[in-house]
Amino acid sequence: MPRPDHVSLRARIVRLALRYLIKWQTGGQTIKQARQRFSFYEKLVPLPPRSTQTSAVASAGVKGDLVVTPQSLSKRHGLYLHGGAYRLGSPRLYRHLTWRLAAATRSRLFVLDYRLAPENPFPAAIEDAMAAYDWLRRQAGPSPQHFLVLGDSAGGGLALGLLLKLRDSGIPLPAAAVVISPWTDLALTGSSLRTRSSSEPMLNTGDLEIFTTDYLAGTDPRNPYASPLYGDPAGLPPTLFQVGSDEILFDDAARMAEKMKRAGCQVDLSVWKCMPHVWHLLAPILPEATQAIDEIKTFTERIALDAHSRS
Repeated sequence: MPRPDHVSLRARIVRLALRYLIKWQTGGQTIKQARQRFSFYEKLVPLPPRSTQTSAVASAGVKGDLVVTPQSLSKRHGLYLHGGAYRLGSPRLYRHLTWRLAAATRSRLFVLDYRLAPENPFPAAIEDAMAAYDWLRRQAGPSPQHFLVLGDSAGGGLALGLLLKLRDSGIPLPAAAVVISPWTDLALTGSSLRTRSSSEPMLNTGDLEIFTTDYLAGTDPRNPYASPLYGDPAGLPPTLFQVGSDEILFDDAARMAEKMKRAGCQVDLSVWKCMPHVWHLLAPILPEATQAIDEIKTFTERIALDAHSRS
């Protein structure tokens, strides 16, 4: 599902800014420096509209924010897993995006504050994601017919790993999943890590080995719950992949989508020309960010209608 070739002027300016402010300035940062930078970013993130309710959750080891908008349906629940290379990030950092996704998917969206590496390496994040999914089921009832799982970057890989873990554990799967610029291969075998390293406007290929070392802590990088690309995706729910054409993680999205298709899964792979990593975070500055969120809305409504027609 390639997007139109037109790239907005704002997107071209943003690419240049990201290249200077993030890619060139932050490569090789220590974990302490990176967390200080993210803490600064958190202070700049705009608050959601007053009509959005954000409630802190701390229950049975599950921490995060429950985001409810006027569009949220009482029976539709979502789990959002944020990015940050498993070392960074928080629900607060994503509040500018998650209320938009809650509105677009018409869901009560739980944004998980999962444990981070290197203090809490694999499988801490997947354990927290499983606990959050169980918590949602207890809140909403056992049927996952109206459940969604979403994630970006490392959180996109975590979302797919969660689906594999749920299926393997015999737990009912959600109705659909959405993954944005997902990191699915911690063995770092994708050719786009090399072929797109110069065109990628935001990430540095050389940093990924550091990230994987911190998160895996000696675990096999081909463990499917850490790197879902190496799992058997048979039976996974309909999934929307969104990725920028120049991303170093392009192959992580494209290969995973293709593997799911070959396994008989319903997959939409949406490639956005020249978009930076998880460009959705730049709504409404970037028109393509709003358009990508609209695409998520269209996808989830289609899945909801399909589920309704089968019930």
